[in-house]
Amino acid sequence: MQPSAPSPAPSPESSASPAAPRFDERLTVPGSWWAIVVLLALSGGLVTFPLGTVATLGGLIVAGVAAGVAVSSYGSARIRVVAGSLVAGEARVPVSALGAAEVLDEEEARAWRAHKADPRAFMLMRSYVPRAVRIEVTDPADPTPYLYLSSRDPEGLAAAVEAVRGEA
Repeated sequence: MQPSAPSPAPSPESSASPAAPRFDERLTVPGSWWAIVVLLALSGGLVTFPLGTVATLGGLIVAGVAAGVAVSSYGSARIRVVAGSLVAGEARVPVSALGAAEVLDEEEARAWRAHKADPRAFMLMRSYVPRAVRIEVTDPADPTPYLYLSSRDPEGLAAAVEAVRGEA
């Protein structure tokens, strides 16, 4: 399974539709994680091997399905800029409530995940995505100081947020 790439820049025709996403990225897990799923499935089969053929097949299937569901759900996080909102995982924030977007390189992203992190921040982190975007939340009624979003295309995400904010 190939990791999904961020959607390309919108064409002028798609910019006219407010429902067309400006940015759409799915943070899928790398292929090596699927190799680990296969190994976990084999481990389930080996654990149940002394119980016979049917138990071995059952252990193989149950362990493989459980590991596959866990990896798939962890890699199903999406980040979208659509209809005047930033949708990141379960969070939906109007772009009008957002401030400056800061693109973080690997070192700076690590710092914001560790010693610079604010416990009140919304963080959509994925360990296998080294870069990120930090976006300030300017809504005074929201206690969240910023959004930290792992992204394979942080420049594209920041540009999409700035473009939608510029239109409003």
